[in-house]
Amino acid sequence: MNTEPVSSTAHSRGALFVFAATVAWSASGIYARLLTTDAWTAIAWRSLFAAIFLIVPMVMFGGVKTRREWKRAFRPAGLAMIACQTISQAAFIGAYYTTSVANVAVIYATAPFIAALLGWLLLKEPVTWRTMSTGLVCLIGVVIIISSSVGAGRITGDLLALLMTATFAVVIVVPRLDPELPAMPPIFISAILTFLLFVPFSSGGSLDAHNWLVLAAFGATNFSIALVLFIIGARHLPPAESALIGTTEIVMTPVWVWILFSERPPVATLIGGAVIFAAVVWYTVTELRRGKA
Repeated sequence: MNTEPVSSTAHSRGALFVFAATVAWSASGIYARLLTTDAWTAIAWRSLFAAIFLIVPMVMFGGVKTRREWKRAFRPAGLAMIACQTISQAAFIGAYYTTSVANVAVIYATAPFIAALLGWLLLKEPVTWRTMSTGLVCLIGVVIIISSSVGAGRITGDLLALLMTATFAVVIVVPRLDPELPAMPPIFISAILTFLLFVPFSSGGSLDAHNWLVLAAFGATNFSIALVLFIIGARHLPPAESALIGTTEIVMTPVWVWILFSERPPVATLIGGAVIFAAVVWYTVTELRRGKA
């Protein structure tokens, strides 16, 4: 019996799920611009909703198996992951409040290459010339973006976006330092920790029905819906293909706020973003072709 149609259907379904996850992640800029609270309040309550909605994928994908799984989250590697994830979550929202959505999205696209550099430094993992050259090109793009922000009042936000990206790159690498480290518990703990750290500085008076709804949707989309869609879809795709689909987030995130809020990306961001986007697409297409060779 020919099973090719089934395989083809599974592949198409996987691509659709990964793309849907990317669309969900790209909505982060919309939520950030819909909020009317201060950054401290947004960081705290978005993190709490993220923790609440993260329970769904944790149950679905076995993230709450035993007490032993949770104890592993407090090993050195787990504590590093919790700390970096906490910093990354806070810097993520802080960046949206202090620079353009386009700058945040484009700078974040460099995370895989920072992770590759960290893997080389910490784990002595070999770095191919493609990864090295792509990372250098992405660095040029980031320099273009940040250099234009110095006199435009966006430098703090760009640096927060870079901090978010660097700490998230550590989150990518840490599980390879400790292969037995469970994925879900550290993320859940970091969301709770972020809430506890920032809620004392939040403004309860700014939390009207509108902001409660946006914060809940923000947490649900980024931490539950997108994660579930991506995990289901990525099972049916080569990693390079999932990454290639994911690059569309670089374009979609700023486009949504451009359309809905007339937030036009700075010229330098368009230039630097084009450099980074071209480099990332070239890299992932090359990896995809090598996988099929």
